Amino acid sequence: MKSEKTQNTPESKGKKSFVIRIDESTYKLLEKWANDEFRSVNGQIEYLLHQKLIESGRKKKE
Repeated sequence: MKSEKTQNTPESKGKKSFVIRIDESTYKLLEKWANDEFRSVNGQIEYLLHQKLIESGRKKKE
């Protein structure tokens, strides 16, 4: 009997993947900000979106 490997993909965590296009200067600013806060650029974008959803009242604070 084969053992099944657990995949650590965005889909397995309930996350949706998509492509985002931003200009190079915005990316560089995001990259620096992310590094300052010890996050990846993707993690920083997720964090910022999460915060704005809470601030706008569209998502409950967890």
